Amino acid sequence: MPMTITEKILALHSGRDSVSPGDFIEAKVDLALAHDVTGPIAIKMFYDTGVRNVFDRRKIVLVADHFVPNKDISAAQQVKRLREFAREQNLDYYFEGGEAGICHVILPEKGLVAPGQVIIGADSHTCTYGALGAFSTGVGSTDLAAVMATGEIWLKVPPTIQVNYTGARGPWVCGKDLILKTIGILGLDGAHYCALEYTGDAVKGLPMYQRFSMANMAIEAGAKNGIIEADETALNWLAGRSTSEPLILRSDPDARHEKRLTIDVDELEPQIAFPPSPADVRPLSGVDKITLDQVFIGSCTNGQIEDLSDAAAILKGKKTARGVRLIVIPGSPWIYRKAIEEGIIRIFLDAGAVIGPPCCGPCLGGHMGILAEGERAVSTTNRNFIGRMGHPKSEVYLANPYVAAASAVLGRIAGPEEL
Repeated sequence: MPMTITEKILALHSGRDSVSPGDFIEAKVDLALAHDVTGPIAIKMFYDTGVRNVFDRRKIVLVADHFVPNKDISAAQQVKRLREFAREQNLDYYFEGGEAGICHVILPEKGLVAPGQVIIGADSHTCTYGALGAFSTGVGSTDLAAVMATGEIWLKVPPTIQVNYTGARGPWVCGKDLILKTIGILGLDGAHYCALEYTGDAVKGLPMYQRFSMANMAIEAGAKNGIIEADETALNWLAGRSTSEPLILRSDPDARHEKRLTIDVDELEPQIAFPPSPADVRPLSGVDKITLDQVFIGSCTNGQIEDLSDAAAILKGKKTARGVRLIVIPGSPWIYRKAIEEGIIRIFLDAGAVIGPPCCGPCLGGHMGILAEGERAVSTTNRNFIGRMGHPKSEVYLANPYVAAASAVLGRIAGPEEL
């Protein structure tokens, strides 16, 4: 029976020869993830089941990344609960402090993700790992508790929407722009409970860091998961990182798709998502001179070393506009160190940026850059809903790192060509 990549992974993990969209299955889980916000709830629910030991201490990952370094007593208690559980269960993978970074950045970086896996996380952006050809999706803390106890997840097989990106990207256009354009076409629920499968020459030409951005934001179109076929680019990126045997799967040519969409990127400009929705997307040339109070570069969407390098290339020798706060947060300690070694951090500091420790920071309105009433920000993050980064009457505009850097210099939403 012809199947898509997603269907093949789920069939293999549920012990079936084949699956079809709408089938209910119990799939074995290769990796389970929680962080300092969702983890404590999952831990409580885990113990409420009466189970005392996790299914496999080598397959559960806990990361303190959302409100760290601890911003208040409540945050400290949350992280303490993670730490205690990791010790009680003798987990192989617990990351905190100088070992921690944004969970969706450090799991692939540390080689914990491989093509063909099933990865379940108590965070909606767990779909990031689809960039490496894995089935990865977010669930609630209760569902994760069941996974930690049994090593299995109950799922409905999603139908697949295939998005084919043709043509060649122009200057300053990134994977972030491809996915923003896609969300603008589909809307916030246009891929509701579907697998978004990204294909085409334009995707094959993307470096890994930009593929991560695309898979990361599948959830912003309502998708169950985002996925890209693991190719030579992915395998080269994994070399030296992962010790797991990759399972390379491809969609069959005659596999059934819910929908096929083609996007020509030849004429695609950098895209800007206007508040209050990642789906309110406009080309940069269609944006008026919107003045800014803050620019944030980082997050699980654009916190990789190459993202920082892209932004630094624009900022080198320039200063942040007066009255604009530029905040930069590397996605992991390794990225932070690399950015220091390559002189990227110095470029940011010379431009007047504030550099934060690896964490989610202002992305979720946690800390390290909360917006006040009436303030506007350009952010390389994934969401700009009302109150996402602070006051309900603040505004967040989503953009790629090139645009964010140029906007910081000019004090308004702008592209690099204006510099």
